[in-house]
Amino acid sequence: MVKTTNEMGYTAISNSVFTSLAGAAATNCFGVKGMAMRSYSDGIVHLLKKEAMGKGVRVTAHDDNTISIHLHIVVEYGVNISEITKSMISEVRYKVHSATGVDISSVDVFIDSMIVNN
Repeated sequence: MVKTTNEMGYTAISNSVFTSLAGAAATNCFGVKGMAMRSYSDGIVHLLKKEAMGKGVRVTAHDDNTISIHLHIVVEYGVNISEITKSMISEVRYKVHSATGVDISSVDVFIDSMIVNN
């Protein structure tokens, strides 16, 4: 949770707000099939449905009121992974910061799987 204070009081933003914003921004990027989550029991990567995409995002709040975002994604086969991740990092930073006003110290992208389209 990140708290900001001004002359009128304070605002507290929970991690679920950040995970929803980051997950939505990430999945709207070209070549991204969705968010991913690795099962603890069998180690298999699962593609998450839209309503559960926040499980593929981890947000860490820091003492200086910044956050770090970790994204676990599934990409489409044949895309340029380097370009997708650059675009995604930029998009997530912009969307989260413009919606909340909170500075993002880092956005890390983990590609957990790749899907082949037929």
